[in-house]
Amino acid sequence: MAAAAELKLLEKSLGLSKGNKYSAQGERQIPVLQTNNGPSLTGLTTIAAHLVKQANKEYLLGSTAEEKAIVQQWLEYRVTRVDGHSSKDDVRTLLKDLNSYLEDKVYLTGYNFTLADILLYYGLHRFVVDLTVQEKEKYLNVSRWFCHIQHHPGIRQHLSAVVFIKNRLYTNSH
Repeated sequence: MAAAAELKLLEKSLGLSKGNKYSAQGERQIPVLQTNNGPSLTGLTTIAAHLVKQANKEYLLGSTAEEKAIVQQWLEYRVTRVDGHSSKDDVRTLLKDLNSYLEDKVYLTGYNFTLADILLYYGLHRFVVDLTVQEKEKYLNVSRWFCHIQHHPGIRQHLSAVVFIKNRLYTNSH
């Protein structure tokens, strides 16, 4: 999904009125937001943080210094590791690492839903939608987190729902 489309989803989930004008620049199609008053903003995470502030939902950027740093870390991870990496091996490594990380967490920052969860969900959707039942079970923590995020009010919108089976089918899959 193009970054501009993700930003429009984010706008809607934040309850912002539409009207922002997005374009993309360069070979990697980096999103650009033309603001009404001031310079244009460039980059997915920069624009997303701006939209969060515009919606007066700063808590999505983290509430403590540590949480803010973790949100920034995951936003950077999204742009550097998820975007542009689509080989099967890259995706497998990404899901394996994320699965380990989420072992003892509900959300990426631990127990608080943040912008990092939203943007990583949008970034991973194209991969998770294609996972087999066995793969979803192999990455059980990612599946749990993903399912939780897609059911968060206003997040999924027009994206296809990914079905997760509640009963384990393959007990020796780990």
